[in-house]
Amino acid sequence: MYLTVKETAEYLSMPESYIEGLIIQNKIRTVHDGERHLIFKDQFNMHLEQMEKYKKDLADYHNEPIPEDIDVKDED
Repeated sequence: MYLTVKETAEYLSMPESYIEGLIIQNKIRTVHDGERHLIFKDQFNMHLEQMEKYKKDLADYHNEPIPEDIDVKDED
């Protein structure tokens, strides 16, 4: 499935100008139909999977309890 720049920006939750910049830098593969750039949606699957994994890892990190430090004991 092919998306326009606007649809891609909405799909990735990024500004259109950023997507256009990635197209200019050739970091996103596109097909130009003479009027607009069309972007193949499936090329972002790995990116979205990695972002979900990162969000899960970050949530796990923040939910991990802080271990009690053995050097904190008051010995005075």
